[in-house]
Amino acid sequence: MKRGLGGPEPDERPTPAGRRNKQGIRIDPEVEVTHEPRRTVISALVEHEPGVLSDVSGLFSRRQFNIESLTVGPTEDDDHARITIVVEEPDPGIDQVEKQLRKLVPVISVRELEPDAMRRELALIKVDADRPGQVAAVADMYNAKTVDSSPETATIEVTGARQKIEAAIDTFSQFGIREISRTGTTALARGTDDTAASTLAATADASAADEANYDGEYTETATDD
Repeated sequence: MKRGLGGPEPDERPTPAGRRNKQGIRIDPEVEVTHEPRRTVISALVEHEPGVLSDVSGLFSRRQFNIESLTVGPTEDDDHARITIVVEEPDPGIDQVEKQLRKLVPVISVRELEPDAMRRELALIKVDADRPGQVAAVADMYNAKTVDSSPETATIEVTGARQKIEAAIDTFSQFGIREISRTGTTALARGTDDTAASTLAATADASAADEANYDGEYTETATDD
């Protein structure tokens, strides 16, 4: 006598199509959305104290964010420093970078800059000086300046947007590049717009926005990425 619950045989049961996650749960293809990575600049105002950069870099390492460059330096206030981060992530990843930075105690405020923000990078390019006249002409073309020269080499300082720096490096390569050192991007918002305001109101607004987009206590798990 056959026992058990009624119903179709295993090979007659419907099998939903679609990709499954690591737990075997089917992912609805209509719900799953593909976000293309994009490059953006995030500015963080932090307390100027030992260990802040270590905290920030450790956060990136744990979360495996795709960081293109990270620069840090003092501001007009001796108690504060500004960290400028260039990331290339999908929009959910960029949102997570901002949210996780705001959770760090030394961080005062965080902001993603507009595409028209002033972005600059500095590069030192050391080339062979076999053709000094041509090296000087290329330097003039990029509004660069020679900061060191010898019979064998010339070192050129170039500042500007990332695209300008890369174009200059490509052009100087015709002379034979010996060494390159680049700072990474630093940036400020245009006009009177605050890059990353140091006011308590700005911090409160950012915290309120995070709470409005998240219901429940935060715990650091793999699904937060």
